[in-house]
Amino acid sequence: MLSHLYIENYALIEKLDINLSSGFSVITGETGAGKSIIIGAVSLILGQRADTAVLLNKSTKCIVEGSFDISKIMLNDFFASNELDNENPCILRREITPNGKSRAFINDTPVNLMQLKEIGERLVDIHSQHNALTLNNSEFQMAVVDNMAGNSELLKQYTQEFRLYQELKHELADLKEKEKLANTNRDYLQFLFDELDNAALKAEEEEEITKELELQNNAEEIKTALFKTIATISQSEINVLAQLNELQSQISKIVTYHPQIKEIAVRLQSCIIELKDIGNEAETIEEKVNFDAAMLEQLTQRLDLIYRLEKKHSVNTVTELIEIYNKISDELLLIASFEDKILVTEKLLQQQYNKVKEISTTLCQKRKQIIPTIETTIKDILFNLGMETAVLKIALSETDAFSTNGINDVIFLFNANKGGELRELSKVISGGELSRLMLAIKSIISKQNMLPTVIFDEIDSGVSGDIAGKVGLIMKKMAADMQLIAITHLPQIAAKADVHYFVTKQTDDKRTLSLIKQLNGEEKIIEIAKMLSNENVTISAMENAKELMRN
Repeated sequence: MLSHLYIENYALIEKLDINLSSGFSVITGETGAGKSIIIGAVSLILGQRADTAVLLNKSTKCIVEGSFDISKIMLNDFFASNELDNENPCILRREITPNGKSRAFINDTPVNLMQLKEIGERLVDIHSQHNALTLNNSEFQMAVVDNMAGNSELLKQYTQEFRLYQELKHELADLKEKEKLANTNRDYLQFLFDELDNAALKAEEEEEITKELELQNNAEEIKTALFKTIATISQSEINVLAQLNELQSQISKIVTYHPQIKEIAVRLQSCIIELKDIGNEAETIEEKVNFDAAMLEQLTQRLDLIYRLEKKHSVNTVTELIEIYNKISDELLLIASFEDKILVTEKLLQQQYNKVKEISTTLCQKRKQIIPTIETTIKDILFNLGMETAVLKIALSETDAFSTNGINDVIFLFNANKGGELRELSKVISGGELSRLMLAIKSIISKQNMLPTVIFDEIDSGVSGDIAGKVGLIMKKMAADMQLIAITHLPQIAAKADVHYFVTKQTDDKRTLSLIKQLNGEEKIIEIAKMLSNENVTISAMENAKELMRN
């Protein structure tokens, strides 16, 4: 429960520091005094977004802090999963700075708004008169049914499995689309692959072919030059080797006469050896160089093929062609794998469909089972609220397709008059009836949720007199299991409260502020008397107020 509330610099509130009680509390005050402003401040510590417009003094920060007694609720999972200290009381704080920055804290540890909202949803349920319109919303109606059926954990499981089912559906559709597109290109890719595969390309062959072609095209010139070299060195009538040998013979006769002549002889011998080696190598090369017209044609065709493929694929080397060949090969393998992937995904999708179907069927069964109980309970509460002939019928239909709610759609049908036609809420229900119906629903789901605190912001709109007293009794009954705080303008409801807070508006020359105080017994009687007699506190009004409080 919310045991203490501190508000500073929020809207019309300069500073508010108040302890709150368990049971049934009411907040009253004149219109515009700031009753709903307090609820707005509480919403901040429950994760609602805010901006600098809420600052009373634009030069200093706004602070809202609430202390919650959490001794009777289990929040261990929340604190553990968010790595927060589990302390009692649990203190939620929100700060809004003049520059628009917002900070949130749980037990003095900084948290984000999602964490604040998560714990807030397990601590407080705030319902305003405007929220009654959500009763016409099919999502809210389904939430009511699931809440009463205890489907919370099952819905979490369904949401997880349904999300996976949708992902698999998208994946399968994507695979089929890719396969369709790939099949469009398959024949062309296969043609390119076969062409490159038949070419049997090798990384260095273009350079090797170019060199071999140059040799073949110049074979005659090469052989002529080599033959002339060989002849000059050793085979002509007057050849270089013969002359060098003659010189060697002459020099060898005079080597003893001069020391440097011996060196000349050695050098001549080296020249003879080198020339013989040159001649032998030239002979070897000359024998190997032979013009081959067939080879020339073959090499020319091969080089033309390489050039054509390079031009076709817009590359400059055989290495790049081989890379393209490997890439096309991978693409063809991928195309071939689509069929297997599609089969596997279809199998997984069918398995996931079965899971989702099983859970959604269980959800449907639990909803069907609880609906009669909801209808009967609501009918009894409405009877006590003066709607003796009112009937709420919950129409649950089944669909073939899965949705976020499973395989069901729900519509609340209503009629307040005996024998009247049941129609959708928005078409047949008045404002006062809507408020009472929402109160009836809130009274049963709040108990089901085991929320420690429920706040009603003028949920009694559209009711008065004896019915207002009955609304107060239902709130009083609800407060036996939780803390219930109601903002009201009805004395019949205020009289049923255990604790009564009064909000006033104070105006001076510079500004208007909202103030709140807890009324004692006599003050409570006077305030209710004012509510009964339009501020004119008569003896009769005082007696009426006492009578309301006794009853």
